[in-house]
Amino acid sequence: MSYPVSFPSNNPLVTVTNPSSAIWVIEMHNGADNRLTDVFITQAMKPALDTVEGHWRENWRAGQAKKDENLCKGSLILVGNRKQDKFFSNGLDWAGATKDPSFKTNFFPIIFNPLMYRLLTFPIPIIAAVNGHSFAGGMALALACDYRVMTDGSKRNAWMCMNEIHFGAAIPISIMAVLKAKASDTTLRKIVLEGHRFTPKEALSLRLVDHIVDGNTEAILTAAQALAERVGPIAKSGAWGVNKRELYRDAIESLSRDVQHIDVLADDAAAKARL
Repeated sequence: MSYPVSFPSNNPLVTVTNPSSAIWVIEMHNGADNRLTDVFITQAMKPALDTVEGHWRENWRAGQAKKDENLCKGSLILVGNRKQDKFFSNGLDWAGATKDPSFKTNFFPIIFNPLMYRLLTFPIPIIAAVNGHSFAGGMALALACDYRVMTDGSKRNAWMCMNEIHFGAAIPISIMAVLKAKASDTTLRKIVLEGHRFTPKEALSLRLVDHIVDGNTEAILTAAQALAERVGPIAKSGAWGVNKRELYRDAIESLSRDVQHIDVLADDAAAKARL
């Protein structure tokens, strides 16, 4: 495999690099704020993840045959657009997506949920290099990774937030499942019911992120690479993804039963009829 490789080739939205033999980096550059659109997920993120997993599995099989553990280790870093320090991901393009009448029935079960499944079961450690805001679906994207290294916000404000409560939207079952898998009950109340904007220090104290870093995107990426070097060897047994399937069983099962949520107007209409 020759790197860098970008997807889709005619209009790159992500770029995959391989800075060392056992570390891969997927940089998201879908505009400045990395909205999670259907094209971005299906034509960019999916083939990028396929590329990384395919290359690692090829190495792992060779390492098993040669009894070489160095070939078996591996880790992946997911980072926001490296040309800016403002956004990791701004979540779904809700205004644009909801213009499609099939959005509520198709987007989550067919497009978004498979991405969450892929991250929750990926066979090597994934580190999110959170180099700016991670809102709504962007927060779910970061939390679906195994580790999070975040800017400390000293150079520019950065928040983690599920802001659906503020604009009257129900959080989909799949995203709620990821939140439940990664946050405590009291933290979930702040995330889901209060729509709290977590500063990096708050996110660290509540274990939503593992490290915060003073500096720009490159400093965050350097810290993420150091973490990748530390945890990458754990993947050498091949059991990382297998054990994640059981660790996140409840969340994974929720991904397969995601249904259309009742919106706030429908809920009010039902209450009116009942009362």
